[in-house]
Amino acid sequence: MLKTGDKMPSFSVTDQNGNTVKSEDFIGKKTIIYFYPKDNTSGCTAEACSLRDNHDALIAAGYNVVGVSKDSEKSHAGFAAKHSLPFTLLADTSKEMHEAFGAIGEKKMYGKTVIGTLRRTFIFDENSILVRIIEKVDTKNAAAQILEG
Repeated sequence: MLKTGDKMPSFSVTDQNGNTVKSEDFIGKKTIIYFYPKDNTSGCTAEACSLRDNHDALIAAGYNVVGVSKDSEKSHAGFAAKHSLPFTLLADTSKEMHEAFGAIGEKKMYGKTVIGTLRRTFIFDENSILVRIIEKVDTKNAAAQILEG
């Protein structure tokens, strides 16, 4: 699990358009990397739409926004198009990014303990140093949680 002060883990995955995205691409940019369980589910859609609706404010605050789930490029492309998402979605189908960031683990789902994606938001500074983790994401107010922090 990452902790504040840690450097962004190294990764190389593809986005919703099939482009390769690497951790080095974010050097020099304040970056929000948020992990979510699944495209087109109610909580994940609410979170994405909160970030979409407040994207201008996040950009004005100097942030680059990136969403990550285990879904495929095709799923991400459909999700982004359906909800007019103006930011990058990364397809971490191998779960390597999830593991490196500490965004996978035990959680309760319908009363059962399962291993899955932990909804977490990681905020990095321009030097790719982790400055904040939001572990209890309020999906409907995700952008406000970031901006108020």
